[in-house]
Amino acid sequence: GFRVITIEKDTFNHGGTRQRAVGEKISDHVVFLTQDAVIADTDALKNLLQYFNDKNVAAVCGRQLPRIGAGAIEAHARLFNYPDRSFTRTIHDVEKYGLKTAFISDSFAAYRVTVLSEIGGFPDNVIFGEDMYVSAKLLIAGYRIAYAADACVYHSHDYSLMQEMKRYFDMGVFHAREPWLRLEFGAAEGEGVKFVTSELGYLLRHAFWRIPEGLIRIVFRYTGFRLGLGERHISLTIKRKLSMSPGYFNK
Repeated sequence: GFRVITIEKDTFNHGGTRQRAVGEKISDHVVFLTQDAVIADTDALKNLLQYFNDKNVAAVCGRQLPRIGAGAIEAHARLFNYPDRSFTRTIHDVEKYGLKTAFISDSFAAYRVTVLSEIGGFPDNVIFGEDMYVSAKLLIAGYRIAYAADACVYHSHDYSLMQEMKRYFDMGVFHAREPWLRLEFGAAEGEGVKFVTSELGYLLRHAFWRIPEGLIRIVFRYTGFRLGLGERHISLTIKRKLSMSPGYFNK
């Protein structure tokens, strides 16, 4: 059978909670799957883990497909970030891909436990991006990060405008508090420009009537991200209102 570890809601932390799972040391590898991700087929886990046959691969990110019935804006976010071609990345790819080199998502990903221990594991107090944090550390340590296009889950979100802004606010806070990421891999804004260009092109082809909404969302995302980067100038009360994880600011 399975052993279930219960974590109180007020003690949950994206990094600390995952590190607790890693600390159980049940296996050579640990797989993370969020509660709203649905495995697409019976081979997904096998396909994800096979990349560890390469001893230099420290982590593998699976492919996230838009959920059934997803709208154009929701679908594009998955199609842009999760292509249909598998690859591996190393620290030497930073010049070409910038911050995208360290992209990984714990909504569906696996890690080599021994290597996680080498780099100190997951951070115990981040608002967002514990996966990118660890991925970047692994790359800097000389390991490879794999992307498995043949290991799929259905996972996407239909965020409201305010939810979108809050998510990007949290992203900005993460980068403000982890400035080494931008120094080592480049600013997130460059990848943001590529995303915006791709999104507008996708809407033009598939749902042109949603272009005005897309433009409004761009403003909300950028505003949220910039506010997050400048969070040191914002009061705790306002930060809690702007965040998808208000409890983070109680710590």
